[in-house]
Amino acid sequence: MREVDLATFAARHRDGAVVIDVREPFEYASGHVPGAEPVPLGRLAARAGDLPRGVPVYVICATGNRSLMAADHLHRAGIDAWSVAGGTTAWQRAGYPITRGRAAV
Repeated sequence: MREVDLATFAARHRDGAVVIDVREPFEYASGHVPGAEPVPLGRLAARAGDLPRGVPVYVICATGNRSLMAADHLHRAGIDAWSVAGGTTAWQRAGYPITRGRAAV
């Protein structure tokens, strides 16, 4: 299982980590990790080629279930992908900042 705990993710996020959010657009718009790129799970396979190689890619969803599946898929495609344990819900509950609003997907 390729999963990273929230504290580790927060440190990587502060350092400018690549973050993708695999939730649906309406979920993303309701609140997401600042700087996270929206890549809905249903579009992940088509967008995998756009993701960087050679650096960790942190995958987040609402609670960590979809991001586990996505990170596994990306890892098999040769991307150093890690699911964020607890997802955006845990991020927000821990008091980290949330950005609201739409983004083109």
